[in-house]
Amino acid sequence: MLELFETTFIQRALLATIIIGFVSGYASAFVLLHRSPLKLTALSHSLLPGVAMAVWLVGLTVISAFLGAVAAAVLIGVFTILLSRLSKIPDDTVLAVLYTGAFALGIILLESLGSTQDLEKWLLGNIMGLSDLDLWMNFGVGLISVTILSLFRRSLVINLYDPEVASSLGVKTKVLDYVSFAVLILVLVTTLQAVGCILAIGMIVTPAAIVRPFVKTPDALFPLSGLVGALGATFGLCLALLLNQPAGASIAATLALLFVLSVCLKGGFKKHPSSQ
Repeated sequence: MLELFETTFIQRALLATIIIGFVSGYASAFVLLHRSPLKLTALSHSLLPGVAMAVWLVGLTVISAFLGAVAAAVLIGVFTILLSRLSKIPDDTVLAVLYTGAFALGIILLESLGSTQDLEKWLLGNIMGLSDLDLWMNFGVGLISVTILSLFRRSLVINLYDPEVASSLGVKTKVLDYVSFAVLILVLVTTLQAVGCILAIGMIVTPAAIVRPFVKTPDALFPLSGLVGALGATFGLCLALLLNQPAGASIAATLALLFVLSVCLKGGFKKHPSSQ
């Protein structure tokens, strides 16, 4: 097992897993507090047509796929707000319709381009095939995302619980909403390379769900979720190598199992308070 980690691409995959796992876990604290996992699921699926359009226009590269995915998420988000206001239909419903249509469009484009095999990693992830440029981009985006969430964490939490109080304290709530939305999109796009757009939601929701039963303050939730995300994703990667299974599926399944274990463990503590 240990000799596997002497291989360059395995070392790169391990480092990327730690980075992506920590950043996704850190961001998952915000998603959990915001109570928006379903919306994020829709956005993760809507990234596919952006990648396909980028391939159609300029070919498949790290930069083109990244920019295409970001553009798709932004457009879906903007159209959701616009159509919801025009139709008076709840934004959750509009988002569900748009992301389904966008995902279908992405599949049609891939079939038309004959690139389904090349772009399979964007559906299910291919962390074993990351390049040095991928790794640096993951690190850069992760650093920016964690820095922003850390600097504005107090304002973000206040805004999530009571926007009126946040506004009275001088917090620009609208700007903060747009900034946090942009950060989540960036995190989502980098997570695609690890587990693909189908399983990405697991990495950006599950870590905080694992930690939440054991912490009482948001200040502890953010760093601990990041740590759990990194450790859980790394353990999932190791299991994938050991059992010769797809890395993305192994990472998502490992995090889901850790969530179930955390709930059972917390339930056991409640039944036996003397054991605390």
